[in-house]
Amino acid sequence: MNKTVAEALDLVNGLKRELANIKEVDIVICPPFTALSDVSKAVLNTNIRLGAQNMSEHNFGPYTGEIAAGMLKEFSVRYVILGHSERRQYQKETDDLVARKALAAHAASLKPIVCVGETLAEHEAGRTELVVGT
Repeated sequence: MNKTVAEALDLVNGLKRELANIKEVDIVICPPFTALSDVSKAVLNTNIRLGAQNMSEHNFGPYTGEIAAGMLKEFSVRYVILGHSERRQYQKETDDLVARKALAAHAASLKPIVCVGETLAEHEAGRTELVVGT
């Protein structure tokens, strides 16, 4: 829950200036859902690709508050972040749910960015390798 639409556009416009000549890697920006439409237009015909911060494992249907892959594709989203540590911690997302979301992303031709990292507390406690390795 960071960046208003205006802030997201400021960020992407700065990235466009700073990263215009980068071709060796994929550059992906994942703004909040509220900014997808405007940021999608801002990155059109640039080397920056658009990603989403999450998506449902379900296709369209009665899942109030969720977002389907097909909805994301309307904004030219190509990537989606799945299983972020905050979602695992606060929304109790499991590996099984993240796997189902990844399968749904693949089925929709989206590239999942699957997070397997530790919480901030685990990182600060020096437990990164232990957590990621299990």
